[in-house]
This record gives sequence, C-alpha cells and structure tokens, in this order.
Amino acid sequence: MENFDNLKKTPLFEKHCALGGKIVDFGGWALPVQYTSILDECKAVRERAGLFDVSHMGEVDIIGNDAYAYMQKMVTNDVTSMTPGRCRYAVMCYDNGGAVDDVLIYKFADDHYMLIVNAGNTDKDFAWLSEHAFGDVQVINNSAKWGQLALQGPLHQAVLDAAGFEGEIPQKYYTFNDKMTVAGIPCLVSRTGYTGEDGVELYCAAEDTVRLFEALLEAGKGVDMLPCGLGARDTLRFEASMPLYGHEMSADINPVECGLGFAIKLNKPDFIGKEALLKPQTRKRIGLKLVGKGIARPDADVLCNGEKVGIVTSGGPAPAVGGNYAMALVSVDADENGTWAVSVRGRVIDCEFAPMPFYKRK
Repeated sequence: MENFDNLKKTPLFEKHCALGGKIVDFGGWALPVQYTSILDECKAVRERAGLFDVSHMGEVDIIGNDAYAYMQKMVTNDVTSMTPGRCRYAVMCYDNGGAVDDVLIYKFADDHYMLIVNAGNTDKDFAWLSEHAFGDVQVINNSAKWGQLALQGPLHQAVLDAAGFEGEIPQKYYTFNDKMTVAGIPCLVSRTGYTGEDGVELYCAAEDTVRLFEALLEAGKGVDMLPCGLGARDTLRFEASMPLYGHEMSADINPVECGLGFAIKLNKPDFIGKEALLKPQTRKRIGLKLVGKGIARPDADVLCNGEKVGIVTSGGPAPAVGGNYAMALVSVDADENGTWAVSVRGRVIDCEFAPMPFYKRK
C-alpha cells in the first residue's frame, strides 16, 4: 500500500482503507477519491443517498461582544438578519477583491459564530481572521475537535430514520440544530451540502466520527446508500455549477466575477474588498457544453468567434444530464450567442453556451 505517513488524516482514514477506498493526496490530506466508481457514487447521491467524509474541512469560531461587527467587516454577505440556528454563505476578500476563501457561517448567538472554511485554506484563513481581529473578539481554530459527514441525496431522511435521532431535523435550507443526537451521538445537523442535492451535514466530536460513520452506513443499507469519495463530490458540485476555491474563485478571481452576487451585499457598511467589488468587472463566469468529443481541462483556452476570450476553470462529464461541460472565466464582452470552442492541447473542440446550473434537482 502507498505510504501516506506524511499526509494529514481524518478520524476515518483506517475505515476508508478497510472499505477499499482509493486513497489520494488531496491538498495534503489522505482521503478517498472513490470506493466503487465515481459514476456509481454520483448516481447513488442523485437517486438515493451517499455518505461523504468531509472532516478535513476547517472550523473557526468567532466569539466575543464584537463578533457581529467583526463578521460584518470580514465577509461579503450581511449577517444582520441572521438568527441563531441559521447558516449563510459568504466570501472573505482581500483589499483588491480577490477571494481569501468562501465560507459557510453558522450563527449560535450574537457573540458566537462559526466559519466552515476550505481544508487547504484553514491555516491561511485562521491567520487572516486573527490578523484582523479587533475589540472583544476571539478567533479560535477548532478544526481538530470536529468530525464532519455529509449525508446527501433524496433518501437521506430514511437513513436518519433508520439510524435513530432525537431532536428536530432542520427542514429549511441553510438552517441547523446543534442540540441533536443521531444514533445516540451528540451532533450538530445542518440542512446544507455541496452536491446540488437535498441532504444534511453532520458535525460531531472528532472521537465520535467513526461511530457515527459506521451507524449511518449501517442505516443506509435499506436504501442502498453508498460511501462516496471526493471524486463524486467534485462531479456533483460541478453538475450543480457550484464554485470551487482555486478554480472558479481565487486570490485572482473575485466573487463578483464568479457570479456570487447573491452572497455579496454591496449596500451594507464597509467590508474588506468592498471598494474593489464596486468597480466595473471585466470578467464573468459562464457555462459551456462540449459538442465535439473531449474534455475541457482547467486553464484550457476558451474561444468565442475564433478569438481567445478566457480560460476553463472546471471541466468534465455531467452524468446526471449527459455530456461534457465546462465552467469558464471569460471577458464580459464575449458574445453569448457567438460561436464557442475550447482549445485542449492544440485541438479545438466546438461548444455551445450552456445556462448554469447544468443540473438542478426537481
């Protein structure tokens, strides 16, 4: 077996190996890219249910009397209307508007928020947040204390029913209940996900992660649920046209260009990056469907009417709708009704403009 000694591991590493997961280096973490096949796992999530280990994600707590004012300064979205038990998607920006990271905000109280950050950005984000702390604000990296599982798919409720739970499962998207038990294990359960499918994400103490994972796997047998790897997670988010940090947004790609206007409140008081985001943008994110054979890889040139207008940010098959697709960052002036193509290793592949999301659940 390949040596993963130098990689970070979630509490489920040995479990993934025992289940036959194909372990890869994912940003310094030893995680399963797949168990059976990416296609099978995607199909399970779209039609039944799938279970993902996302314990590599970071959790940073913001605590103190100035937590609200601090959050308003640090993120693009407005947290004013958030009540305890609500989640909200947002982006943290540099002064030039580029994205530090995209985050999910959990509000526990006026003086306590939790940010879910991308695994590869946890240390950078923690440093950024700490650097900008003011007044009565504590920034605490609690990532090592949490295990996180994503239970996604239309039959996720049947899995929870079979596992047994106490407390009210959040029914409204972007809400959570932090006082639940699932299979006898204390959990925070949120109506969130990164698949474009209905489902929940479950947070438990790191030491309870294996027990919760095993209980949910057992409970999922009745609906033929599959454990799923990061390959399926990426395909599912791609089908749903959800941005991935380092691809659709980055330090060089701001959230306006990425098409995240819903998470940017330019009418709220000053936040880091606001001035840059108010300026006219020169690029936009679009979707393309490949007509010719081939797959559009990231950084491939995008052509409109024969001229280069941008680059591919993510590309690949979208099995739920059929065909190969791409998301791309292109000039705002590019003609959506023009003749589109991507250039992959010197080979030009014809495309057609494709509205996003490529897949939307019924």
